[in-house]
Amino acid sequence: MPTIKFIKENKEVVAADGANLREKALQNNIDIYKWRGKLINCGGYGQCATCVVEIVEGMENLSPKTDFETRKLKKKPENYRLACQTLVNGPISVNTKP
Repeated sequence: MPTIKFIKENKEVVAADGANLREKALQNNIDIYKWRGKLINCGGYGQCATCVVEIVEGMENLSPKTDFETRKLKKKPENYRLACQTLVNGPISVNTKP
């Protein structure tokens, strides 16, 4: 089973293969939204792009970027992902609210 290490929160959680990164963060009381995202997030449907996270380690263990992610994150570093669109298939380390 993959582990997700949330660096800023100093917390490591275990996830099933194919687990959604946003859901695992919220289930473990890890806040991934900045103030604006707390007010207007889409609830994980990939419409608002407010759940941006930085993948520090383990990019190879994630699902491919969706077309929406590619468009919304085109000016961001390659290791930025939308948590709601990211499925975890192996160990990763994450910075929330980059």
